[in-house]
Amino acid sequence: MMAALASAALPLQGDDHKIERALIDSMLPKDLELVDRFKLAVEVGFTSMEVRTVEDDADAQAIHDAAQAAGLRIHSVMNQTHWRHPLSSPDPADVEACVVGVRASMRQAKLYGANAVLLVPAVVRSDTTYEQAWERSQAEIRKLIPLAEENDVMIAVEEVWNKFLLTARDFRQYIDEFNHPMVRAYFDVGNIVHYAVPEHWIRELGDRIVKVHLKDYSRRDGFVNLGDGDVDWPAVREAFAAVGYNSEATVELRGGDRAYLADLGQRVDRLLGL
Repeated sequence: MMAALASAALPLQGDDHKIERALIDSMLPKDLELVDRFKLAVEVGFTSMEVRTVEDDADAQAIHDAAQAAGLRIHSVMNQTHWRHPLSSPDPADVEACVVGVRASMRQAKLYGANAVLLVPAVVRSDTTYEQAWERSQAEIRKLIPLAEENDVMIAVEEVWNKFLLTARDFRQYIDEFNHPMVRAYFDVGNIVHYAVPEHWIRELGDRIVKVHLKDYSRRDGFVNLGDGDVDWPAVREAFAAVGYNSEATVELRGGDRAYLADLGQRVDRLLGL
């Protein structure tokens, strides 16, 4: 494992290619005031973050103001309704609840100056086949595209453990069928290690990827710290360089204190050659 870390220390690509390290707001210490949490992120070397959608727009304003005061950029918003109320549900009330959540995410993203909303598009379950998940979710996302255009915020579809988009080819086709620049891919490095190879997916998806989550996964122990699992980080780094990825790489792990977060930042730098 240490050899893998060392071999990833080479530059990722030329000066025109720079991945920016980021984290999720939930990883920051809850016992600190909001602005102090964000200042801590900056102090340990994170320049941007992804935030979760909040129920009250007044809370969103407080997040915006604290981030501005701390000098921490908000680059994306993680929708919070797509698991409980998926767009693929046969229940119209579920679909409407998810749409309301996405609209709130879009509104808050515009406030923050973020350019993407993370969306889990569908969930395959006993009342929803793979084909139904595909068709229902696409139909609803198409209705949301005008709002994405109005707010200049992309809908970034993520692959997760939802029994959907199980191959890189499916993920690519799902995005391509929209044929629209506001519907793109949010790629999670760790989510597919159990059944696929991350670097293969990166090359298959190519410039459809607009956001990245960083996690590591051990086929024996599950999700682990960055560099401690089965992700071939040098191969991932090379794949990102090959497709010209130059946006944020957002760590999505458990939270922790200053020392833990500082170590995470150093791991990101080593593994991605930043």
